[in-house]
Amino acid sequence: MMFPPSLQEWVDENDMVHFVIEAIDAMELPELKINRRGSGHAQYPPRMMLALLIYCYAHGIMSSRKIERATYRDIPVRFLTGNTHPDHDTINTFRKENQELVGTVFAQTIRMAAKIGLVTVGTISVDGFHVKANASKFKNVRYDRAKELETQLDLDIAELLSRAAAADDMDDDDETDLPKEIARREVLREKVRKAQKDLERQAREKEHRRQEREDRNQDDDSPDGPGTHSRRKKTRPNPEDAVPDNDQQVNLVDPDSFLMRKSRRDGWQQAYNAQAVVDADGSQLILGAYVAESATDRYEIEPAINAIDPQVGKPDTVLADGGYVSTEVIKRFESQDDAPELYLAISADDHDIRRYDYRPPKEPRKKTIKDPRLLAMREKVRSDEGRKIYGKRKQTVEPVFGIIRSVLGLDQFLRRGYEAVNAEWTLVCTAYNMKRLWRLCTVGSQPIRLTGG
Repeated sequence: MMFPPSLQEWVDENDMVHFVIEAIDAMELPELKINRRGSGHAQYPPRMMLALLIYCYAHGIMSSRKIERATYRDIPVRFLTGNTHPDHDTINTFRKENQELVGTVFAQTIRMAAKIGLVTVGTISVDGFHVKANASKFKNVRYDRAKELETQLDLDIAELLSRAAAADDMDDDDETDLPKEIARREVLREKVRKAQKDLERQAREKEHRRQEREDRNQDDDSPDGPGTHSRRKKTRPNPEDAVPDNDQQVNLVDPDSFLMRKSRRDGWQQAYNAQAVVDADGSQLILGAYVAESATDRYEIEPAINAIDPQVGKPDTVLADGGYVSTEVIKRFESQDDAPELYLAISADDHDIRRYDYRPPKEPRKKTIKDPRLLAMREKVRSDEGRKIYGKRKQTVEPVFGIIRSVLGLDQFLRRGYEAVNAEWTLVCTAYNMKRLWRLCTVGSQPIRLTGG
C-alpha cells in the first residue's frame, strides 16, 4: 500500500523554516487577529500566517502575490502552511490588520536572543537607510503652486458647469463628455486641497518639534532646572499658526514620504528615511527599527536609543556618522550623567581615514569648524582609542543594510502612508533578525535551542 509523501521528509532538518515555526510558537501573542470572511471557508491559523510572512520576507519574497505563489512552488513554504494555500488577498489583509503585532514580534525576537545570551546591549551603531516610496517623485507639488492650481481648477469647473447648463437648455448631444471632465477636475481639486492641508499639518508638526527641542535646550542651560523659562516661552509663536514655506513640497500619492538624496553625487528620489540600531558587539542584530518622520538624521540619535526595548538593556556607547551631528544633541548628552558616550564623525574625513590613500587629495574645506564641542568630538574620534571604537560602526551597520537591500531585496516599500511603511520596515527588520538569529544558533557544532527540551 502506498502512502502519500510527507513534506517533512523533503525539508532539510537544518532549514530555517523549523526555526521560524519554533520561534513563533514560543512567543506570547495575545493580539493576533484573524481574517473575517463571510464565505464559510476555514480560517488559517494566525501563527502560521505570521510565520509565513517572516519566512518569506527573510528569503526576499515580499509581495503578497509572490507569497501565494510560494505556497505552491517552495517545499519549505508548503511545509510551513501544512500544504494549504492562502490567497494574496488573505495574506495582504492579515498583514494590514496585524501592523501593531509586528512591533511585538520584533521585540520578542530580541528578548529571545538576549535570553540565550546572543546579545547584550553595549555598543550600538545607528544609521539611516533611504528606501524608495511607492510613489513617483514627479507627483510632488509646491505649496504656492497648489494654491494656484486650486484657483485655476475652481475657474475651470465653473466654466464647465456653465457649458453643461447651456447644453441642457439647448438639448446639445455634443457635450456628453462634460460630466466626466467635471468629475476628473473635481477629483484633482480635492487632491490639491489635501496637499495644502498636508503641508500645513507638516508645518505645525515641525514647529512643535522645534519648540520641544528649544525647551529641552533651555532646561539644560537653566541653573534653576526645568520649567524656569516660561517667560520666554510665552513670546514664541503658536505652533498651530505655523504656515509652510511656498517652496515646501508634498507628494500627491504618498504625502508622508519625502524627496531626498543620499549625497550631492546621487539623484533625488521619493523615499522614506528608515532607521536601524544595530548591535556592534558581535551579533549584528537590529535592536531598534523605525521610520523617521523627517528626511534628515540630525535629531534621530535620541529616538534611535528610545527604540531599543528597555527589557533588553541600555547602550553605553553610540556610534553614528556625520549626518547625526548636532551641537544640541551633544550638549544634552554631556549634561546627563547616565547618557551613553557618543562617537560622531564630524566630517567624512573622520570616518574614512586611510593610511595609504590611493585617491587624489581633496581640496581643503572652506568652512572651518569652530564650535568647541564639535572640535572635542573630532579629537575623540580621531584618537587611537576613538578610531578603534568608531571603526565598529562601518563593519556592523553597513553590512546589515547591504544584506537587507541585496539579499532580502528591499529597494522599495510596497505600502503607502507613515504607519503602514513603519510596520513594513519593522517586518523587514524582524525577518532579518530571525534569519540572523537562526544563523547564530546553528553556526556551531552544538546548535542552540530557543526553548528547553
